[in-house]
Amino acid sequence: MHLGSTILSIVLLNFGVTVSALTAVAQIVHERAVSMMLDPQVHSLATTDKAYPPQLSGTVVDTSGAEIIGATVHVRVSGGTLPGAKRTDRNGSFILSGLPAGNYRLLVSNPGFESREISVTIGATEAPVPLRITLAVGSISTTLNVQGREDDLVGIASSATQGTVGAKEIANRPILRSGEILETVPGVIITQHAGGGKANQYFLRGFNLDHGTDFAIFIDDMPLNLPSHAHGEGYSDMNTVIPELVQRVDYEKGPYYADVGNYGSAGSAHLEFFRTLPRNFFQVEGGMYGYGRGVFGASHKLGTGNLLFGGEVYHDDGPWKRPDDYFRYNGLLTYSQGAGANGFSITARGYHGKWNSSDQIAENAVPFVGFFGTVDPTDGGRSERYSLQGEWHHQDANSVTKITPYLFYYDLNLYSNFTYYLTDPVLGDQFNQNDRRWVGGVDAHHTVFSEWAGRKVVNAFGFQLRNDWIGNGLYQSSKRVRLDKTDSTTGNILPATTQRDNFTDMLIGIYGENRIQWAEKFRSVVALRGDITHLDVTSLVTSANSGVVTKAIPSPKVSLIFGPWAKTEFYLEGGSSYHSNDARGTTLRVQPVSADYPYPNTPGDKIPPLIPTKGAEAGIRTSPISHLNSTLSFWYLHSKSELQQDGDTGGTTASTQPSDRYGFELANYWTPAEHLAIDFDLANSKALFGGVDSDDAAPDSPGGRRVPEAVGLVIASGVTLRDLNNFSGSLRLRFFGPRDLTSDGIYRSRATALLNGEVGYRIHENWGISAEFLNLLNRRDHDIDYAYESRITPTATSAFTDVFHPVEPFQVRFWLRRSF
Repeated sequence: MHLGSTILSIVLLNFGVTVSALTAVAQIVHERAVSMMLDPQVHSLATTDKAYPPQLSGTVVDTSGAEIIGATVHVRVSGGTLPGAKRTDRNGSFILSGLPAGNYRLLVSNPGFESREISVTIGATEAPVPLRITLAVGSISTTLNVQGREDDLVGIASSATQGTVGAKEIANRPILRSGEILETVPGVIITQHAGGGKANQYFLRGFNLDHGTDFAIFIDDMPLNLPSHAHGEGYSDMNTVIPELVQRVDYEKGPYYADVGNYGSAGSAHLEFFRTLPRNFFQVEGGMYGYGRGVFGASHKLGTGNLLFGGEVYHDDGPWKRPDDYFRYNGLLTYSQGAGANGFSITARGYHGKWNSSDQIAENAVPFVGFFGTVDPTDGGRSERYSLQGEWHHQDANSVTKITPYLFYYDLNLYSNFTYYLTDPVLGDQFNQNDRRWVGGVDAHHTVFSEWAGRKVVNAFGFQLRNDWIGNGLYQSSKRVRLDKTDSTTGNILPATTQRDNFTDMLIGIYGENRIQWAEKFRSVVALRGDITHLDVTSLVTSANSGVVTKAIPSPKVSLIFGPWAKTEFYLEGGSSYHSNDARGTTLRVQPVSADYPYPNTPGDKIPPLIPTKGAEAGIRTSPISHLNSTLSFWYLHSKSELQQDGDTGGTTASTQPSDRYGFELANYWTPAEHLAIDFDLANSKALFGGVDSDDAAPDSPGGRRVPEAVGLVIASGVTLRDLNNFSGSLRLRFFGPRDLTSDGIYRSRATALLNGEVGYRIHENWGISAEFLNLLNRRDHDIDYAYESRITPTATSAFTDVFHPVEPFQVRFWLRRSF
């Protein structure tokens, strides 16, 4: 539903229909007899002493060969359409019984596909050959029946940066952490700057997206991002995902899509999970550095529906001198009924994790603690998330409706120390963040297929509501104990409780979208979205920081699509979106007492609740040779402000400057042979402030316009061998180039390049083994870099330096899989 939209239309093909030379009276009698045989109410009136030929049967599939469930098959004769239309079953099959010998036309249709009419002749004695009827995806589509990047989206997608990654592509990719399945999205980089249980760090389109800001992630339409999070706005923890249960990842980039609101400015990813598994499985894994994992998944018929259940147990120490000792437990249970046209599902998920944090280390600390060491060995945390969601969908010949309500509970307790002994040389600078919330919401949309003056039209309407009931806090701590501290610069007391609040964060989104096929080679998508946020904050520390804020923001969007010509399509897009800010910052009048603001009653500046963005893009999608899909896009994105609430200090952070980002993306996916796939993705971007930014400059520098930590050059490429003589394998390169760490460019990171590989063998139909080789070149690169001031020991001199988290060294992991 996120990669374009389809319209039901009837395309009458110029098939000649041969009608027997019967008299008018004889023809009426014949059609009446057929009508009686197909209509159950008059079936008893049909003659039964005549032996009719065998029944007519067939299968309806899409262009990839996948069966289409719920397709409608009408039987036509010269006098019109006969009653008793059939629908294809769960295997895409249909059976038409009781048709006398003669000439017929079958009209086959399904929402989202081009209708097709074919001629069929039934002989008096010969058995009809089963039909295989292929429907092409409509020129306008709201639901894509594609399985992965090998599928051609020319004529389907509304931009060059929409796509789908299938389960096979995810399974054939060696990954270090579950969040890396999002690196299947061209241009996305996933890293980590702390212990394995913390949310990943995301990079895309000139953004260091922190833990999710400006990149929206959805799990079966339930949002993963957390607004007003204690650690960072839009916090998205992919540790809750079991990769083997993900059926596909639909992605899109830029602020051009009506169904994506908050955090979608740079892009979005929509993870769709299996309702039934191709095969049940159990898999055990083991490897270096204390790595171990067990995962299983199974689906079975239960009553008139299907029950799917799966789980994961995970442990990893990592190469760190202070082992992460990360334990993770995941579970999923789904009951579903119905098929693609009509049905429902109920899904329960659960996640629990606890870990020690390796955390980032200052470059000048490496001689003392080592490359894989840590300055504060007491950092770490625990997290859990439990959710229940439903899904109901219905489609007919003219419309599609889907409603997804959800409810989840989330809890995080995190201890971090980024500056070590800079503020308090005695007790250190560790701090504690706690976030506990209940979240309820619904995502509903209705799509109508029609024609205006002979032109195919799709109108979609959506409503999204989300409410977070949040209690979170920021505390001074030492060795995971909350306590008062002393600021070394001023001698002021920093109270144990820096900030503590109870509040609600509600967001309502409404949108309408219109898609029109104006001509054979031109179509458009025009949409208007409106979002309203309502924030009600109660500060339990400073009453002056309590308050209520309501804000609305409109987001118009337009896409123009030209072609295709010679399997090539062109796109022009423009639109606006936004990301939210922490609710606590919108009512802040007095800065919380912290190292940044050690004096009580320091006036604070409120921040806007919603930050608008706007962008434009031009792109091309082409299939220049057989089985090669390529896209190229040039894009621009403007953000009104980079200002945000800082969960690490409780205050607001720079910059108030607007920013501009621009760049290009090239993506290629080629399957030159049945068992071989080659991909090559290249992206580059530039991020600049609207003016000079002195707050993020190196010491004694006036500053510059560069946005710190913005990702630039990204390359992802790989070769995959799939099940050739029972062997499978993959070799992948992952590269992201140097990044500015200060606004003046004085401090820059190094480039990071990782080569990963995997080799697997299917021993038997039901057994398989595999080995993953991570960081094959054993490079000592960095997962992430920052530049700021810290003090590495109580007696050391503070220093402004590069602070980094290293990539993990070469390691091997093995797994054994049993399918059944």
